[in-house]
Amino acid sequence: MTPEPSGTTSTEARRRMVERQLRARGIDDERVLAAMMQVPRELFLPEEVRKAAYSDGALPIGNGQTMSQPWIVAFMSQLLGLDGDEKVLEVGTGSGYGAAVLSRLCAHVVTVERHELLAATAEATLARLGYNNVEVRTGDGTEGVRDRAPFDGISVTATAVEKPPVALLGQLAEHAPLVIPIRKRGREHLMLIRDGKQEVLVPVRFVPLVGPA
Repeated sequence: MTPEPSGTTSTEARRRMVERQLRARGIDDERVLAAMMQVPRELFLPEEVRKAAYSDGALPIGNGQTMSQPWIVAFMSQLLGLDGDEKVLEVGTGSGYGAAVLSRLCAHVVTVERHELLAATAEATLARLGYNNVEVRTGDGTEGVRDRAPFDGISVTATAVEKPPVALLGQLAEHAPLVIPIRKRGREHLMLIRDGKQEVLVPVRFVPLVGPA
């Protein structure tokens, strides 16, 4: 979890991340690995933490929020099983990094962030870097985005309690996956939900998924 040494280029750091943190730990979707290699993670971070961009851990992005560690971003993206023609919903834009990765894997990304400042910053960063197939919304992610549904996959980067939001389940296209962390009985796990079936995957720790005020 140490920063890359001084003098290491962003490209070299991304290559190390892909090989040592992702491929070596079971990420085997070559499209996902290529997307992680393409997106400059450091440019989605505040200046003061960019030196740690490719470390194996979450990083602060302001407003009490974090950017997930690279493996989690890659794993959640891989679980969606994207081919390139899909429309995907992301709940929890954060810095915009996850949306940028997803944008390399599908046709269109709609991403929702409840914090206005984070949403505005992410939108500006995505536009500046040319991720033109990402649409940023500000609002309650637990309600999804009805005017863009149905979605071919939904990725949630905050933890629901006991069960996923009903609105998100209702905005899935037929046979589409929902990837979401859920806390049950004091334990938090990433879950894959498809066709009404829930698969418990790995222990995780995310910020809470906040619904209506």
